[in-house]
Amino acid sequence: MPIINIVYGDLLQQPVDVIVNAWNRNFIPWWLLLPQGVSGAIKKQAGYAPFRALSKYGMLSIGQAVLTEAGKLPYKGIIHVAGINAFWCATEDSIRKSVQSALILAEHHHFRSIAFPLIGAGTGGFNEQQVQRLIEQTICESQSDLDVFIVIFRK
Repeated sequence: MPIINIVYGDLLQQPVDVIVNAWNRNFIPWWLLLPQGVSGAIKKQAGYAPFRALSKYGMLSIGQAVLTEAGKLPYKGIIHVAGINAFWCATEDSIRKSVQSALILAEHHHFRSIAFPLIGAGTGGFNEQQVQRLIEQTICESQSDLDVFIVIFRK
């Protein structure tokens, strides 16, 4: 059974092995985008390396998760999930699939802890409470043994 920690703060300040980046389907080259939110913060602090590595995966399916290096960040990696569609909208299904895929990928790589942002909140169209509930439910339904942090951004 996973241990779920609800944290108010900055995703990039969490004491975990790997963080999750709420990304798109990777259909627009990363260098043409001006990332906002989590992706913007990652780009600013990690540098371009994670996004260059991400571009090599090509177009992602909704909910797909891929692992890249963490660049200048102190993590063992960054898991990028395709949580929004081509219209920059999230659905309950895209959020659930993103969480499931990230958990599976983290366990496959033997990580012990993972931090999730509120995938689908903000740009994705969901409010924080909806997303938090969906992420918690999905984690509880999983067979994961990870120490999980759900990070609700606060400055």
